[in-house]
Amino acid sequence: MHKNKKITLFSHVLVWLVLFSMPYLLSYGQEQDLNRIIAHFWVPITFYAIIFYVNYFILIDKYLFSNKTVQFVLINVLIIALSITFKETIEDFLFGESLKRSAKMEGVGPPIKMFIYIQMLSYMAPLLFSIAIKTTKRWVQTEAARKEAANFKLKSELQHLHYQLQPHFFFNSLNNIYALVDISPDQAKTSIHSLSKLMRYMLYETNVELISLSKEIDFMKKYIDLMKLRVSDKTIVNYHFPSEETGIKVAPLLFISLIENAFKHGVSASKPSTIEISISTQEKTVLFTIENDDFPKKSDDKSGSGIGLVNIEKRLALLYPNKNSFKTFVKDNRFVAQLEIETN
Repeated sequence: MHKNKKITLFSHVLVWLVLFSMPYLLSYGQEQDLNRIIAHFWVPITFYAIIFYVNYFILIDKYLFSNKTVQFVLINVLIIALSITFKETIEDFLFGESLKRSAKMEGVGPPIKMFIYIQMLSYMAPLLFSIAIKTTKRWVQTEAARKEAANFKLKSELQHLHYQLQPHFFFNSLNNIYALVDISPDQAKTSIHSLSKLMRYMLYETNVELISLSKEIDFMKKYIDLMKLRVSDKTIVNYHFPSEETGIKVAPLLFISLIENAFKHGVSASKPSTIEISISTQEKTVLFTIENDDFPKKSDDKSGSGIGLVNIEKRLALLYPNKNSFKTFVKDNRFVAQLEIETN
């Protein structure tokens, strides 16, 4: 910010130096009358600068941006009128004789009405430039503030969804372990140890925008192994993940809810079932597919909060706008979920 102020100050100084040098630049190599240059160029430019900066630093903010347009116009008319009067007084007092001689040599000047009209237009130029620059600066600041607010809102929503997912995951896992306590205490102990590792990953490694796909795959494998402890031999779980490092980074915990959903709704205690999970990559595109047998919930079954899939859809809308494809459907009594994302 300090650097920007220095650049702004330098640009203002440079512009006024160029304007004050214009008489010399335009009449380079010709005979120059210093009194004439001071009277016709430097004195008006000084008043231009006064009009510009009085508006830039005071009047535009105080009146124009506060919707006091009439006062703003009247004050500027007064300032311009005073500037023209002072300019003419200074010229007559300091350079009167020399300017009269120049006028006699050049002949008759323009009519008084034309003279006043041209003077008014010339003094309006710095006023209009001041309004244009100040308005542009205000628009840039407003746009930057809007983007910052939108970015803050986005981060807040993502953080909320992330924190929402953690207890959802934890409670579901605890319910699964609770079911094992009476059936197989040893497996329950193993499950608690595995869950602690998974929760450590969720708490300490996923508080980032992106994480390597290989780490997410390792997390999913551990979660699948944990879930397999509570299902019977009638349930077969197959997964196919990339074995080599892809270099791709994804939003953390993006796929886990789909795996949870498969174990929650695709497993039966009395019927055989199969869960198929796969991830494939092509350049920077990741395709996650999961299939499970479709065992529709009974109308009186209130298990499951439904947070998982809704959470995914919201996160996709925020993290991968126009860069994701998420669809679910039932085919041949198999529930299929496909999620495709384009990573950077």
